[in-house]
Amino acid sequence: MQGYVTPTPIQEQCIPYLLKGCDMLGNAQTGTGKTAAFALPLLQRLSNNYRRLQKGTPRALILAPTRELASQIGESIQAYGRFLLLSHTVIFGGVNQSRQVKSLNLGVDIVVATPGRLLDLMQQEFIHLNEVEVFILDEMDRMLDMGFIPDIKRILSQIPAKRQTLFFSATIAPKMVKLANTMVRNPVRVNIAPGKPAVERIVQKVVFVEKKKKDALLISLLDDPKINKALIFTQMKHTANRVVKKLCAKGIQGTAIHGNKSQTLRTKALAGFKQGRFRVLVATDVAARGLDVDDITHVINYDLPVEANTYVHRIGRTARAGANGDAISFCCTEDRCHLKEIERLLGKPFPPERSTPPIIAMRIPD
Repeated sequence: MQGYVTPTPIQEQCIPYLLKGCDMLGNAQTGTGKTAAFALPLLQRLSNNYRRLQKGTPRALILAPTRELASQIGESIQAYGRFLLLSHTVIFGGVNQSRQVKSLNLGVDIVVATPGRLLDLMQQEFIHLNEVEVFILDEMDRMLDMGFIPDIKRILSQIPAKRQTLFFSATIAPKMVKLANTMVRNPVRVNIAPGKPAVERIVQKVVFVEKKKKDALLISLLDDPKINKALIFTQMKHTANRVVKKLCAKGIQGTAIHGNKSQTLRTKALAGFKQGRFRVLVATDVAARGLDVDDITHVINYDLPVEANTYVHRIGRTARAGANGDAISFCCTEDRCHLKEIERLLGKPFPPERSTPPIIAMRIPD
């Protein structure tokens, strides 16, 4: 149906346990087939025990940290379950709630939501969680980073104790395990080691560059026709806008997504990138989290992330669906400490400077 022939490692390890109703704490990067690993057993469980829908009382709840990821999970559920008598809806902030409320009033089996909008609708009594059988929290590490844990605890307090609970995260820190253990019962631990299967197919390079020469370096890199579809990360929203303007001025078709863009504009930008109208998408971390585009050839870290774990999330946007990919990181003098943290997390140093693409940074005029 989706072109699958054999299960990915995360699917192979998760699906048998999830079909048995086990709780789970799963450690896997984005791009490993994680969504199918939890969505397929969920759809089978609900389909095997089909019952009439009730207004505003879903049987399954999936939480995601961002609008984009929630939407993409919803798209996957739509694709996997299109021949089943099951319904779902996606709810998130940044848009009028009326359409979401209408879906809830009609009754849905599965709700995919971001925490903030879900709590709003709970407080307005448009949704009740007393019939939830399966609770899935995707990208738990990002939830923790974004300060959503108090919201998640409030949401969980409204879900029956007798439930199946699944947590998935790209990285698992001790504090995360401690927190998860307060919410699950005898969970099965599934660990797809960092770097497998996606990161091992990514050629990772670093280019040392003066901060003022980043734009010229980026434009020079994008002269390479091999960079067919590039996702560029910046730390700040205004930097993303400025980079897009610089690229467009040089005839490089690009667009930006970040938190200051309306949901309509973000959706339009993402669609244009997916369809090839834009060669380059410049994004902040929150906006790009969970981005599901299979043919990104290059990830470029215009700004190195402060958190090493964020680096893993970023480069996981390439080398998807069995493809290879490249990740190029710009490193200024003030970023050296962040680079060392990334190397520590990866367990190895980046290749020496001479093994990067031609050291354009050393030849760019002032």
